[in-house]
Amino acid sequence: MDILLIGGLWLDASAWDAVVPALEALGHRPRPVTLPGQGDGRSSATLDEQLAAVLAAVDAAAGKPLLVAHSAACTLGWLAADAHPDRLAKLALIGGFPHEDGRPYADFFDIRDGAMPFPGWGPFAGADSADLDDDLRRRIATGAVPVPEQVARGVVRLTDRRRYGVPVVVVCPEFTPEQARGWIAAGEAPELARAEHVDFVDIDSGHWPMFTRPTELAHLLHAAATGG
Repeated sequence: MDILLIGGLWLDASAWDAVVPALEALGHRPRPVTLPGQGDGRSSATLDEQLAAVLAAVDAAAGKPLLVAHSAACTLGWLAADAHPDRLAKLALIGGFPHEDGRPYADFFDIRDGAMPFPGWGPFAGADSADLDDDLRRRIATGAVPVPEQVARGVVRLTDRRRYGVPVVVVCPEFTPEQARGWIAAGEAPELARAEHVDFVDIDSGHWPMFTRPTELAHLLHAAATGG
């Protein structure tokens, strides 16, 4: 199966470098998606342009792909499900939940010079980053790509209720499946509360399992792709 991989904020396609060979060994065709403004020097990129890049990757896939989205990009994956609900086999959300219509995409930190730079590790102290050693912290921070302002502050627009029929797998890294279910039940992820098919899987990692548990993550995605 084609497996499309979308990195979260500040990550480019190289974030999946350790996951790709593990997925290939399991018989899949992994395709990290390079987003406009995510490593190509385009600080003027917009959320609509990033969505267009994801939809182009979906259209180019052989058959219906598994779309994998990480962190804030879970909203981008959900936007793709809204735009192409009949083209996805399943949507895997790693460490995040999609925003609802009318919300800013990822307006979380200060904007400087037209972009939202990586804020350092302070906001991610605790379970998010506990499994990152000093070398990985340096590597991620050094490679972090500032998020274009028009992406971070882009407004989420959802129009097709058929998105609720796309099967979803929530991969739970720094939180547990029980916590995720509780947040959804409490109304903190209203889009997933309306989804018709949601499964939860646990992975013993922090917020960035593609760096710290790439093989385990690949096996979880394999199970999602094959119905295991």
